[in-house]
This record gives sequence, structure tokens and C-alpha cells, in this order.
Amino acid sequence: MSNKKKKKLTPTQLEYQAFAQAREPKRPIVLNCLKAFLVGGLICVIGQGIQMFFVTYFHFSQESAGNPTVAVLIILTVLLTGLGVFDHIAQWAGAGTIIPVTGFANTMASAAIDHRSEGYVLGVGGNMFKISGPVIVYGVFSAFVVSLVVIISRALGVM
Repeated sequence: MSNKKKKKLTPTQLEYQAFAQAREPKRPIVLNCLKAFLVGGLICVIGQGIQMFFVTYFHFSQESAGNPTVAVLIILTVLLTGLGVFDHIAQWAGAGTIIPVTGFANTMASAAIDHRSEGYVLGVGGNMFKISGPVIVYGVFSAFVVSLVVIISRALGVM
């Protein structure tokens, strides 16, 4: 917080702030970045392995193997979230688990699990999309804008 926005603090409040700052644990930023990098990379390697599995054993092309790969990653994430394993991985790895597919699947599954006692429609459905709705809206809007740019570029002969 900047000094301009701070209100005048009493000596007791200043003393407490100094006391709290002295006891606040130091964050291992480099270690946290390394963990996030390793786990995020491992998730990507697993995804690449799944894609190569579809290419090798089911004779998909590289492009067409992407959709079933994403589906398998979503299913694995939802299963691990339901079993409580993904939360432990995310606690340890931090931002490394928010790779778009796995992070989004975890968000949806966590909301569904947390609100299942409120019923399927209002509890699970309502709260699941309350949390992930902005992501869906942004994704759809972004896709719309990109498609407009492509259509206009093609019409003008740029692409």
C-alpha cells in the first residue's frame, strides 16, 4: 500500500505493524517458481504422452489427437480432485497446476463438490458456473474477436 493512501496510524498501530512484519515468514520465491515450473512442465509432458498414445495406437493425426487428449486430462483432473489428491498437488506446486485445462477442470469439480448438498441444479450447476463463468465468457468473447479479425483480414486479402 502506498504512503499516500495510508491513514495516520497511532504509535500502537505502528508498533503492531513492525511486530507483525518481523514475525511474518519469508516466502521462498525462487523455490516456489521452481516447483510451479516442474509441476506445470510435468502436466504438459503427461499431456504430450497422452497425445502421442492417441497418435501411435489409434492412428490419430497430431491435430485430431488434441481433442481426446484434452478430454483425458479433464477426466484425470476431475478424478484427482474428487479423490482429494489434486488439492495436495496444488498446495505444493502453487501456480504450476493452473495450466488452463487442468486448472479449469479443478475449479469446476471443486465447486461441484463443495455445493453438492444444495442440490444438483442450484447447488452444483449454479455455483459451478458462478466460479468458472467469467472464464467461459472471456473465452467465448475472445474467440469471437479473433474470428472477426481473421474474417476481416481474409476479406482484405491480408491472410
